[in-house]
Amino acid sequence: MVIDRETGQTPPTAAERMDMHDRKAGVEPIRPASRQVPPEPAAPTVTAAAPPQRNPPRPPNDRMATAVAELNRKRPWQESPRSTAQPTPARHPPRPRPQAGGRKTIVTGKWWDSKGPRTIELGPKGQTELTGGFMALVFGLVIAAIIAFFVEPLLLFIGAFVLFRFGGNFLAPIGARIIDKALAETG
Repeated sequence: MVIDRETGQTPPTAAERMDMHDRKAGVEPIRPASRQVPPEPAAPTVTAAAPPQRNPPRPPNDRMATAVAELNRKRPWQESPRSTAQPTPARHPPRPRPQAGGRKTIVTGKWWDSKGPRTIELGPKGQTELTGGFMALVFGLVIAAIIAFFVEPLLLFIGAFVLFRFGGNFLAPIGARIIDKALAETG
């Protein structure tokens, strides 16, 4: 508790000080109007006759109970003639089996194969060579992009523009060499 040493009284709270400041400035507080409590309604007088109901209650209907009992007795999942047979699994159209040689057919594009578009068939060794060649090319481009980003980010944007605009001119011969090397692999 705070006590003023000069007056020996408790100082006004922040809300009280703000109220005094507002009154000095000519601002009166806006308080809601007091609520008027409506007078209690007079007790209703009891009349001998109750007002008539709009729809008189219907007598109990056994039709609904009979229909529900019928539905509960009838269990289509148990009475079906198919329920005794074993369910058959869903069948998907059969996929063509990979050939014993494991050969794969690839159609090249003009922008990454200067001799393309061409359809080539590769064995396992050719697929390995093709995958390795293109992975080396991709990783080389990623490393170059990272270095360009750290050295000068503007170079990264210039390089991306050049790659998209003229990439087919220098990627296509590299791709053709990688594909020719993969075709040269036997097996």
